[in-house]
Amino acid sequence: MAGLGLLSIHDKTVAGSQVEEPLADSVRSALSSAIANSAPPVPEFPDTESRLKYLRWLGTMSERLKKKKSNWTVRKEFLQTLWYESRRAGLDPALVLGLVQVESNFRKFAVSRVGARGYMQVMPFWTRLLGDGDAGKLFHMQTNLRFGCVILRHYLDRDRGDLFLALGRYNGSRGQAPYPDAVLGAKKKWEF
Repeated sequence: MAGLGLLSIHDKTVAGSQVEEPLADSVRSALSSAIANSAPPVPEFPDTESRLKYLRWLGTMSERLKKKKSNWTVRKEFLQTLWYESRRAGLDPALVLGLVQVESNFRKFAVSRVGARGYMQVMPFWTRLLGDGDAGKLFHMQTNLRFGCVILRHYLDRDRGDLFLALGRYNGSRGQAPYPDAVLGAKKKWEF
């Protein structure tokens, strides 16, 4: 509980300014379906080389994340879940790691001044729009990463692949450079 109420170091770049926008029924249905699929984050690989590449990524990212998450098991579970949810949403894991760094500095129980929650600082209204309305679930690692990745993918699709605009929309600062620049800068640390 000690992490509750803590603000991100980048207080002005937190996703707390996201705006609840009306969603078309087809969009709401597709997003709800993406959130509801409860497949476990177990990586599957078509061949040995793909598996080895993933294991090298996991080892490298684990070393980089060690200062934020000292326990190997916790770190491995976080990275495995982030990799799975990123890939599932068609996102670069380095981008998602950069976003998590900017949003919560890797704190599971981070809460912004306006109530955005967890690693990816998901606004509670998303649980009402796409889930069962239980905003407390946003502190569950896989749920938070899944919501955040699906929401970012939605914004990327909505902005026709324009990462700058999508990141701004994710943050609620569309068209302004500080937030996208911060995420893209942090992303560089996590490139493999």
